[in-house]
Amino acid sequence: MAKRILFICGSMNQTTQMHQIAAHMPDYDQSFTPYYCDGLDEWFRRWGWMEFTIIGEKLASRCRAYLEQHRLPIDYQGKKGPYDLVLTCSDVYMQRNIRTTPIVLVQEGITDPETFAYRLVTRLRFLPLWLAGTAATGLSDAYRTFCVASEGYRDLFIRRGARPEKIVVTGIPNFDNCERYLTNSFPHRNFVLVCTSPLREVFRGEDREAFIRRAVTIAAGRALIFKLHPNENAPRAIAEIARLAPAARVFATGSAEEMIANCDVLITRFSSTAFVGLALGKETYSDFDMDEMRRLMPVQNGSAAANIARVCRGLLEEPHP
Repeated sequence: MAKRILFICGSMNQTTQMHQIAAHMPDYDQSFTPYYCDGLDEWFRRWGWMEFTIIGEKLASRCRAYLEQHRLPIDYQGKKGPYDLVLTCSDVYMQRNIRTTPIVLVQEGITDPETFAYRLVTRLRFLPLWLAGTAATGLSDAYRTFCVASEGYRDLFIRRGARPEKIVVTGIPNFDNCERYLTNSFPHRNFVLVCTSPLREVFRGEDREAFIRRAVTIAAGRALIFKLHPNENAPRAIAEIARLAPAARVFATGSAEEMIANCDVLITRFSSTAFVGLALGKETYSDFDMDEMRRLMPVQNGSAAANIARVCRGLLEEPHP
């Protein structure tokens, strides 16, 4: 019988990356699940207290809709296990039913800055890693292999405490060939694009008025387009933009990457879209240090999904004592 793999998905970025990896492993028995939790956290999810995370119903339902649209086999919460291998998009929360299974962790994209919460969980290791957001990615040590975007990120994760022998630079599928976004059907050209971040939705706070005014200043009369993050409170954001930048166009849906390919200037805060802007040579603004961003830039090898699949095959086919 074919060996079994469970792909734990999450946001649309995480879900599409898992789908691309799976496409390179058709000879295995595959199942997919939206991100999930257990224990007390599962009760919190049912009560609607986890909506600001990928565990929440909003993002989980989008993930499920994508899996159903592409006719991918769904095993919600991996209840039909056991599995021979698990691929997960995040290790800041480790589900109980996968902890004894070999795990491959796949980097999602840019990681959160090292805030006070990050420093707290790295000092008080009994605290849950998810308190620090994606800044704590790689710190669980619960995986066999961690597939990362670049040598720069490998160095970053090692500095944060991940074990060097477990990290492999493969690239990450949605950011390994940004030139493909140059061919698109987005109708607008030569504009200033603003990709927002859902900071308020994850209780980090943001002076959105100052951010919009800064974008207007950078645009300096040029056409201005806002692309809202999918997890953002869209009605509130649209109202704010209409008040402070009434001439701007606003898109709550659509491909941010294709919009970046057509823009002249990209403005972000804490978003992986900055990597697309840098890869395509756009004038790019971010709250991160831009020299650091260039050092962390995902490798443009066009083969990240195949590379990660190769790592998985190695683990699945390795001899066992």
